[in-house]
Amino acid sequence: MGVRWGLVSTAAINEQILQGARASDRVEITAVASRTRTRAEEYARANGIDRAYGSYDALIADPDIDAVYISTPNGSHVELTMQALAAGKHVLVEKPFSRHADQVERACAVAEANDLVLSEAFMWRHNPQTARLVELVRAGAVGRLIAVRAAFAHSLAATRGLDDTRFDPELDGGAMMDVGCYCLNGIRLISNAEPERVSAEQIVGPSGVDVAFAATMRMAGGVLGQFECGFITPLRDELEVIGQDGSLFVDDPWHARIPGIEIRRPDGVERIETPVADSYRLQLENVTDAIEGHAPLLVGPDDARPQSRAIEALYQSAESGASVTVD
Repeated sequence: MGVRWGLVSTAAINEQILQGARASDRVEITAVASRTRTRAEEYARANGIDRAYGSYDALIADPDIDAVYISTPNGSHVELTMQALAAGKHVLVEKPFSRHADQVERACAVAEANDLVLSEAFMWRHNPQTARLVELVRAGAVGRLIAVRAAFAHSLAATRGLDDTRFDPELDGGAMMDVGCYCLNGIRLISNAEPERVSAEQIVGPSGVDVAFAATMRMAGGVLGQFECGFITPLRDELEVIGQDGSLFVDDPWHARIPGIEIRRPDGVERIETPVADSYRLQLENVTDAIEGHAPLLVGPDDARPQSRAIEALYQSAESGASVTVD
């Protein structure tokens, strides 16, 4: 019997997870939990899931469930992860794990001490486009790396309404948490370094969360990182890698719906095609393979720890109006 997965919540992002699981012969989703049994049963019937639970606690306590995917609002990610780890479950927790680095550190330590897989769900990291981009950078396609620039913004208020949980400060909402975390993750990956010093600015909306956020970061080794994100503009998503000899540009780095990388040099532009792939399927397969001992985990605690430290420092800078050194 393979790894038996349970879904902790019936969040909209689950649609992508379920689609990815259906496309795979290595991923088995057997259970779902909601805050009410009625909702869980309706969801299970609609999606062909065998078991339904009227509470998150009940699913996590089920000894027949090996791993859980946590897609609740941001503020509950760490608490539910700790509960799942205590029950001996492997965990794939939706990004962002947390803006509180000490909480992420405790969860990672528990997972490691108990030989449990813990992964933050940055599905874009599993896409072939991302692997090819990293390969080009490491191979020196644009020469010595100077800067990495990223953007991810969308009009959340227009598409989902102001009652969306991402506008709730009590649930750790905000643009930096929702989409800026991708930009940060991208800059960290491409530069192969962590931020040493950050300087950030934010626009806070009526609900009390950041609806626009921008930052400049000095990465270890001297590469500059810059990004902007938000909830109040039309969709923008891009990643640019700037080197001494040219640049690499990706128009759709996070979802790779139409994948491809442009190499821009003084003598012209070359397009590198990459295959279309389901990032959510690849993510689920990688975590499942890691649980079964068949492959290394692509995004694990060693990534989650510095990611959370950087998010914490970015918010400190935005709130204080001063540059912050990252511990």
